Amino acid sequence: MAITAQMVKELREKTGAGMMECKKALEASGGDFDKAIEYLRQKGLATAQKKASREAREGIITAYIHMDKIGVMLELNCETDFVARNEEFRQLAKDIAMHIAASNPQYIRREDVPEDVINKEKEIYKAQIPGNKPPQVIEKIIEGKLEKFFEDMCLLDQPFIKEPERKIKDIINEKIAKFGENIVVKRFVRFQVGQSE
Repeated sequence: MAITAQMVKELREKTGAGMMECKKALEASGGDFDKAIEYLRQKGLATAQKKASREAREGIITAYIHMDKIGVMLELNCETDFVARNEEFRQLAKDIAMHIAASNPQYIRREDVPEDVINKEKEIYKAQIPGNKPPQVIEKIIEGKLEKFFEDMCLLDQPFIKEPERKIKDIINEKIAKFGENIVVKRFVRFQVGQSE
């Protein structure tokens, strides 16, 4: 199938990827838009993983206030001031801050969860499982419940409130691929009126 300039233009508008990347994606997928989008996503993820080790020292601090009851301050880092001033990067920071206000994560990534908290969760899950199950089944159940715990408690593992089929880390990885820079959630704090320390 011949890839037309119009097809490339449409895919670019839909994904925000570069013209050449869109053309390659359409060629690789035989002109199928859905497959081309998937191709771009996978390529973006590979790019994001390569950039993850690079230091991100620039960025912004943004705030989000919800109905004067919940407030979030977030530091989102990137590699250059050029990207930090980009409107799309700023919108990403706002979206993440709004997500934090709504979803109340306790940690940024699963590696941040203290070992004693994980062990305590495992004990609770083990106590909930009937004793007549084989050890390997118990282990699988605990693994599944722990995965759900990370999804509930860790920002990067949470489904994004605007697009629940995608996780926060997917949204960030997409922007890493687009900007060609590492992007890191450095820290956040969430306040809620009447909430005890």
